[in-house]
Amino acid sequence: MAYRTIIWDMDGTLMDTLQDLMLSVNYALDLNGMPQRTFAQIRSAVGNGVRRLVELSVPSGTDNPLFEKVFADFKAYYIEHCQDNTGLYEGIAETLRQLKQRGIRMAVVSNKLQSGVDELFVSSLHTVGHSDSVCLSDLIEVAIGERPEMARKPSPDMVEKAFEELGIDKCDAVYIGDSEVDLATARNSGLPCISVLWGFRDREFLLTQGATTFVEHPSEILNYI
Repeated sequence: MAYRTIIWDMDGTLMDTLQDLMLSVNYALDLNGMPQRTFAQIRSAVGNGVRRLVELSVPSGTDNPLFEKVFADFKAYYIEHCQDNTGLYEGIAETLRQLKQRGIRMAVVSNKLQSGVDELFVSSLHTVGHSDSVCLSDLIEVAIGERPEMARKPSPDMVEKAFEELGIDKCDAVYIGDSEVDLATARNSGLPCISVLWGFRDREFLLTQGATTFVEHPSEILNYI
């Protein structure tokens, strides 16, 4: 199947955001006298939006009387620091350039708050460990983040909004992500899914979630176009 449209997940697929998410969560926890979370704990908690991330990080979750304050502190800090350590995965910049040159239509659909998506989407992002950089908005047309009026992934609503903003239907489209949430989103949206293996979940786990198609490097995505 030769795909002509790509719906991308953001965190764990296009860019490595874990360090900044962990630092932001731990800043908010520490500010409110709560224990810190490890890198592994944050890694396992991402994928269902930042509110869920904070819920899993705060002792007793939303039942904690300080939950909303911690969440507000996290959001304020993260918006200011979301680019401190975040970068594109190796090979993403060049792959996006080649896809753009081939006329592939692309959108980002993320459970990250829309403000965070917007901040990263219009910024010049470096490749982790390299000098290569790219501004996603130069190569990808649409960026959909979590909004109050729209159900987040794995609901298909955000994907459907992306197609609406692209002005096309889902014919010849594929969803690309790194997690079980992405697999469920693709299924709910009636799209095939390519699972990347450089993100926040490993092959063995993704297989248990129904993944069937994998890529180990971004350049391999060109084989499906």
